Amino acid sequence: GALAAPATFAERRLFEPIAPRLARFTAPGVPSRAALDALLAEAAPTARSGGGARIRFAAPGEDEAGYEAHIFATGEVPTREGDWHDFFNALAWCAWPRTKACCNRLHLDELRARAAAGLAGRGPRRDALTQFDECGVVVVSADPLVPALLAAHEWEEVFWRRREALQRSTRFLVFGHGSWDQLRAPFPGLCAKALHRVVDPAWLALPAAAALAETDAWLAAHLAAAIGDLSPRSLAPLPLLGIPGVTPDSESAEYYRDTRQFRPQRMPARAAADA
Repeated sequence: GALAAPATFAERRLFEPIAPRLARFTAPGVPSRAALDALLAEAAPTARSGGGARIRFAAPGEDEAGYEAHIFATGEVPTREGDWHDFFNALAWCAWPRTKACCNRLHLDELRARAAAGLAGRGPRRDALTQFDECGVVVVSADPLVPALLAAHEWEEVFWRRREALQRSTRFLVFGHGSWDQLRAPFPGLCAKALHRVVDPAWLALPAAAALAETDAWLAAHLAAAIGDLSPRSLAPLPLLGIPGVTPDSESAEYYRDTRQFRPQRMPARAAADA
């Protein structure tokens, strides 16, 4: 648990976007904020907040403005010492700097728009941004059938019957730092919120760092363009322990028939009424 070395997670499935960063930290426990600042300067030297301030990891304060507004204005990302969740958030800034900045800007745009319109609460767009920030994953596939099957909750078909083809055609790139924190000790039912992307097969030949940077640029542009329709319902549930290689339990068809973890798609109310 708490005393594991970050490097122990570098070889694990779904930690790929941050694996090179994790591998550096071979001592037990969470690296200091100073170490994370140094890492960011090397990994993503141009990382900025949505407001253009240089990102650094700072002690949480008593800022009344709120988490996103504080980052937007100052570039200071509140980061608790010794906290795995905050450590993975820092690594997300290293791996996904464009998308993290974009999400921060979209939060502020939405906050201001709702205030101007006299609307109370956070609203569905901010809720979706926060969910994606915590447990988002981008499913990048050269096979258009994969996103369609995932969206239809055809879990056994996509994860088992097409297992070999899936491993060749598809990359599951975790964005959400909360998901990485949970994947330290995975539990049945662990679920992420997915966005699906279909690519040309040539994309699969890109080196890992180039593929990540390209996806970061795509994801930032996608979220900015889609924000008008973004809500928690526009993110697709993805049971992470179904992805081949995450748990040895998944090496049988039976595993995918446990509907507590692999839930069938709920019928829309209108379709159910017509049936």
